[in-house]
Amino acid sequence: MPGDTLTAGIDSFRQAALACPLPAAVELIGEKWAFLILRGALNGLRHFEEFQAGLGIARNILSDRLGKLVAGGILDREADPNDGRRVIYTLSAKGEDLLPVVLALRQWGEKWGYGTMDLALADQRDRKPVRRICVLSHDGRELSLSDLTWIERKGDAHLRTAAE
Repeated sequence: MPGDTLTAGIDSFRQAALACPLPAAVELIGEKWAFLILRGALNGLRHFEEFQAGLGIARNILSDRLGKLVAGGILDREADPNDGRRVIYTLSAKGEDLLPVVLALRQWGEKWGYGTMDLALADQRDRKPVRRICVLSHDGRELSLSDLTWIERKGDAHLRTAAE
């Protein structure tokens, strides 16, 4: 097999990889404690003491991760209106937008045997469990990796399939 066949398209992949938002996102929330703090915030934890007790995390680590999540715009930090000596941490809109990420990772863990819970996340109105997170087409069809391709945002040029 000629060497150029093995590296065909690698330059365009490298260029696209340099512009990819995934590394920056992983840098911000890709660490275990950051994800667990995010999970806690999505489940209503708001005070430092709640995060510490609920997660079993050391104070110095918790303080560092909360600071990074605030600096990254995931959490907002403000004085507790009921007790000015305390601080509350709430999810920003940017933080709330991570719900599908956390839920997808949880569902993946359940599917592949990393644990299950007796509790299921449900629609508050109907009290029915939410559907499994999946990739959907513009018209609502469920897609697998082999159904995906990369295109230019400004045009319709096919670059290569996601599985290639």
